[in-house]
Amino acid sequence: MSNVARFWRLACPLALLSVAASALPAPKPVLGYNTWNAFRTNIDEQLIRDTADRLVETGLAAAGYTYLNIDDGWSEKRRDGSGCLVAHRRRFPSGMAALAEHVHSRGLRFGIYGDAGKRTCAGYPGSRGHEEVDAETWAQWGVDLLKYDNCNYDAHDWDPVPRYTAMRDALNATGRPITFSLCNWGWLRPWLWADKVGHSWRTTGDIEPTWDSMMEVLDANADLARFSWPDRDWGDADMLEVGNGKLTLGEQRAHFALWALLKSPLLIGTDLRSIHPDSLAILKAREVIAINQDSLGVPGDLVWVEGDLRVYAAPLAGGSRAVVLLNAGSSGPANITVSWTQLGLPAGAAAAARDLFGQCDLGDFAGAFSAAVPPHDVAVLRLAPLSSSNSSTAADNGWRPWHQLHAQLPPRQPRGSAKGWLLAGAAAVAVLLAAATVAVVRRRRRAGGSGWRQLGGTDGTAIAASGSVQLGPAVLVGPAVRIGRGGKPDEQV
Repeated sequence: MSNVARFWRLACPLALLSVAASALPAPKPVLGYNTWNAFRTNIDEQLIRDTADRLVETGLAAAGYTYLNIDDGWSEKRRDGSGCLVAHRRRFPSGMAALAEHVHSRGLRFGIYGDAGKRTCAGYPGSRGHEEVDAETWAQWGVDLLKYDNCNYDAHDWDPVPRYTAMRDALNATGRPITFSLCNWGWLRPWLWADKVGHSWRTTGDIEPTWDSMMEVLDANADLARFSWPDRDWGDADMLEVGNGKLTLGEQRAHFALWALLKSPLLIGTDLRSIHPDSLAILKAREVIAINQDSLGVPGDLVWVEGDLRVYAAPLAGGSRAVVLLNAGSSGPANITVSWTQLGLPAGAAAAARDLFGQCDLGDFAGAFSAAVPPHDVAVLRLAPLSSSNSSTAADNGWRPWHQLHAQLPPRQPRGSAKGWLLAGAAAVAVLLAAATVAVVRRRRRAGGSGWRQLGGTDGTAIAASGSVQLGPAVLVGPAVRIGRGGKPDEQV
């Protein structure tokens, strides 16, 4: 088969998505709870009931965390005689329909886990070849969200797009609105095609409750904000580790604030029966949650970095800016300054600054704001321009953080355009020729570190606008394709 024929064989399934039916919109990122980070497969009916109760009793449900999602390990190892999935009889004796009814009775939504392969990552039955019966089963149980993983598929069935699309169509056919959360760990660039398939798409492999893991996931999400569609689909930086491991309170604040700014789904992953009050307070920080749920719906991104110091920002409805000043270093407090020009605001304008964790006003500032930030911690701000300070400049909702950081990268193509799908097809070719596809995805829920591309190459490809951003260490994002000056993949990294 010629190289051209191989290209079109890979590109065509992706191109079909431009005319295929889409899942229902997801107006805002999901807020809720998932069992995996705290319990792995050690889950049972009583745990889910207790967690539902704790979501309500702690005020988390009132803060917006309304999805209670069961992850891997909930089913029997074999389907029943009719080919249907069944809940584990010993650990879930009442069955999933009764459990969903209890969750719903607490004012919550019920989520469940499936896999686009033959078996789940933990070895339970997957849904490949059973999409219609499984979707109908989940709909009858009252499922409101499906997290769909990507383990244990046949080698000839390596392309995740048709497998995820098959489940999307099956879910739509049930007539029940079910949020579809794609979990293929950023493999094969879901940001180029997943808006036609689901409501959110994982960007990396699994997070762990360590600072290094959090920073790796954060770096992998740099430059992906431009691929999320407000009122449509969201990049998913994985579930929260707030309350887990040995993360300090500063690290937990940084984790939560940055995930909120990225517009990632915020899914709690700690044991709510024993959560520390300080961790609970972080999760309930209503003004930080408001960044995530802002009606403008534009994700934040990195706008400045120098050494261990970083500035992340996002536009908010009404012309304000959400800003996170991050000290990623460990040596001591550092002064971090954000200038108005980095935020698309007039250099001489005045703006009111508010501390979102402290829920207090800090005063009015002109041109810039500085704060001393402790190591492994953040300052989280809302900057609201004062219209009287510059009558010629109205509040601007049109500024985007990726204009600041990557002015020479191509803009996202309109959905369904030929160039967009050709780019996706070319990415598939690059992955195939790298001969890493099967090896990568067969590792249990791990895709991080498998061929990221570098921004800001010395050859002039994908560089930041001169004078607008100071780039420190190389930012690594996405699978192994370098973006050339023309906006097309031109070599494997």
